[in-house]
Amino acid sequence: MSAKTKIVVLRMKELIYTALFIGLALFLIVLFLIMFRSGKDETSPSTEAVPTVYTPGLYSSTIVLGNQNANVEVTVDANKITSVSLVPLSESIETMYPLMQPAMESLASQIITNQSLEGLEYPTGSQYTSVALMNAVKTALSKAELPNS
Repeated sequence: MSAKTKIVVLRMKELIYTALFIGLALFLIVLFLIMFRSGKDETSPSTEAVPTVYTPGLYSSTIVLGNQNANVEVTVDANKITSVSLVPLSESIETMYPLMQPAMESLASQIITNQSLEGLEYPTGSQYTSVALMNAVKTALSKAELPNS
């Protein structure tokens, strides 16, 4: 028997490329398996039943100040109050009633933080202004509330 020895010469560059392509192929297979697997066994917290309280949108209520009007606008999502603002319809309201805007900003930050109209602290010196603004906010929110809640 004649046994001839065969010598195979592999270049290091070819081995490195082959290893990289095999590693990349394995990585892509694992990535596809993760991306396209069935996610039915996972439960996400966003799918839990959160009661819908409001009809999403922008709702307003009017405050009569002397012979002029200002609007209180309340923007709501399905289950939270997103913004509350005072929209003066003329520049003379800002001049004649300078406490309206600071009182509204204070109340708006508390309402958005608490998501409630209860337990709010009125700014010192503008309690009556704050009460008038709160009544307008309540009116606007009553328009936003769903009939069954």
